Amino acid sequence: MALHLLKLCVGADSIEDLREWVSRRSLIAMAAGLEPHSIHTTRMVPKRIEELLDGGSLYWVIRGQVQARQTLIDIRTFTGEDGITRCDLVLGPEVIETSLQPRRPFQGWRYLKPEDAPRDLSTLGAGVTEMPDDLKRELMELGLL
Repeated sequence: MALHLLKLCVGADSIEDLREWVSRRSLIAMAAGLEPHSIHTTRMVPKRIEELLDGGSLYWVIRGQVQARQTLIDIRTFTGEDGITRCDLVLGPEVIETSLQPRRPFQGWRYLKPEDAPRDLSTLGAGVTEMPDDLKRELMELGLL
């Protein structure tokens, strides 16, 4: 069964900020002859790598709300020049918008069980992802999305 990761998206104020960052990283990778994946480096290495790579995603918390996810393609551990072990989370190029789910700030990342993960907005019907963010947020707060 797939397991997910939850992480704060530091430096992004919106899903569009995240999408721009992913797009830039993908273009840089393609220019270097690599696959168009983005890589997020984190200091802590997950212990449950097999479960994460069995269909898991990295869910992004933006401005106090889980708002998007990216598919986890690979997790690569390495030792930096400072002798500290880190890992690269290799992420799919698509940023998938999810229903909003409030989260308090935390450091690092957290495991997220599939039953606790927010739904993809695309599963809620045609046109939902094209709605203005304020409207989506209000509909979600009312329990209508």
